[in-house]
Amino acid sequence: MPTSTLEEQHQRRAAIAELLGAHPIRRQSDLVERLCSLGYGATQSSVSRDFRDLGVAKQNGRYVLPAQIAGVDIHSLQSSGEFIRNIAAAGPNMLVITTAIGAAQRVALTLDRLSWPEVVGTLSGDDTIFVATTTLANQRRLKQRLEHSLTKGTT
Repeated sequence: MPTSTLEEQHQRRAAIAELLGAHPIRRQSDLVERLCSLGYGATQSSVSRDFRDLGVAKQNGRYVLPAQIAGVDIHSLQSSGEFIRNIAAAGPNMLVITTAIGAAQRVALTLDRLSWPEVVGTLSGDDTIFVATTTLANQRRLKQRLEHSLTKGTT
């Protein structure tokens, strides 16, 4: 496993930001190849960590930085709604949202940026999002709010 100094990490992340702004990067492996060709030590694992720390998300089939992500509002949630397959309660403080394959990060990022008080945080995979709430009442309120927002277009 490659190790890097903090300075090398900062330089690699600056290169990632530049590459994402200049090229439509659709796969992490493509970015790893570009970084290695520029002389940066990079693996899929290091790029994945860099993406997490930089807040990179996948939008319209390509990786983008937070500054490149379109404004997030209820309309963003509605457009994300086309990817949502199911919303289910899981215990008293958790919702599980299943999405189309590859859409979970986009939907989770939208939920995070809406800053709804019911949402403590999200954890997303490829097609599943865990949404933590503080109470059962908040979980129920959030589920209703999501379902209403996705079907009616209001908060």
